[in-house]
Amino acid sequence: MLISGSGTTLKNLLDWQASRKLNAEIVLVGSSTADATGLQFAAEAGVPAFVVDYREVREEEEFSHRFFERCREFSVDYVVLGGFLRKLRIPSDFDRRVVNIHPSLIPAFAGKGYYGRRVHEAVLRQGCRVSGCTVHYVDDEFDHGPIIDQMAVRVEASDTPQTLAARVFAAECELYPLVINRLAAARAF
Repeated sequence: MLISGSGTTLKNLLDWQASRKLNAEIVLVGSSTADATGLQFAAEAGVPAFVVDYREVREEEEFSHRFFERCREFSVDYVVLGGFLRKLRIPSDFDRRVVNIHPSLIPAFAGKGYYGRRVHEAVLRQGCRVSGCTVHYVDDEFDHGPIIDQMAVRVEASDTPQTLAARVFAAECELYPLVINRLAAARAF
C-alpha cells in the first residue's frame, strides 16, 4: 500500500485485515514522505514500511522505479494507493495491478490538483446533488484509468466540505475493501 499522509485508508484496510474481513494481506507500506503519520499505523500492525521522499527523488521515472522495485522484492500482487499524492509511472509488469480510490465520481472532479478537501469544495461550489468515490486502475495520468467501481453519496443542502468529506470517506471505507476482496478472489483463479 502506498500513502502520502495521514494513512486513514491504510488504517481502515488494516482494521478489515485484523477482523479477517479483508481477503488480502497488506505486506508492505510505502510513503512519499518520511513524515507521513500513516507510517505509524504500519508500525503498529507490524507491516514493513519504506519511504521514497519526493523531495529527494524529483525525477518521476526514478521515483516510480524505487517504489515498484520494493514491490517486486515483496512479490506483491496489487499495489493499493490510499491518499498517495504523487504521480507514478506504471511499469508494464504492474499494468492493471495498481488501484486507487478517489473521493469523487470520476470523471468529475478528478485530475491534477483534485484531492482531499479540494474535491469536496468543488462539488459544493458546483451545486452537485450527488458525489461519491471511485476505485480505478491507475495509469500514467492523475485519477485516470479504467473504473472498477463507484459508490454514490447524496450531497445535502447543509453540507460543508468537512461533512461531505466524512460521508464520502465512510463510503470509501466500505467500497475499497470490497473491491480489493473481488480483485483478490479473481487473482486466485
